[in-house]
Amino acid sequence: MDGIFWLVVIVVMAVIEIITLGLTTIWFAGGALVAFLASLLGANLLVQSILFVVASIVLLSVTRPLAVEFFNKDRAKTNAESLIGKTGIVIQDIDNLRAEGLVSISGQEWSARSVDDESIPRETKVEIVEISGVKLLVKRKEAGFKEG
Repeated sequence: MDGIFWLVVIVVMAVIEIITLGLTTIWFAGGALVAFLASLLGANLLVQSILFVVASIVLLSVTRPLAVEFFNKDRAKTNAESLIGKTGIVIQDIDNLRAEGLVSISGQEWSARSVDDESIPRETKVEIVEISGVKLLVKRKEAGFKEG
C-alpha cells in the first residue's frame, strides 16, 4: 500500500514539474522514488518518510545549482543586458533634477540618468553602468591615457 502512495507522489511531482518547468518539484519526485524503493525492500512508513525528506533535500541542495547552471549556460543576454559596459554618446543633456537626458548607442536612443547626479552635456561619451526600468544609468567615460 505504501508503494502505491509513493508512485502517486512521483507522478504528481513529475506532472507539476512538466507544467511549471521550475526545477523544484522534480527533486521531490526523486525523494519519492527513494521512498518507493525502500517500501519495496520492506521498510516501514517512518523510514520511508525519513528517506523521502533526506533524499529530497540532498537532491535539491546538491543537484539543483548544477542543473540551473547547465540550463542557463546558453541563455542569451537581452538587448538591455548587453548594453552594460558599452559606450554611448549623450544626444540630450543629462540632468537628473529635471529628469532629462538621452543617450545614443548603436543608433538607438535611450533615456538616461547620471549615476552620480552629475549633469552631463551633449556630445559627451558615457559608459552604461546599469539599467533601471527603461532608463540607462551612465557615467562619464574616462578619457584614454596616452603614454609619452
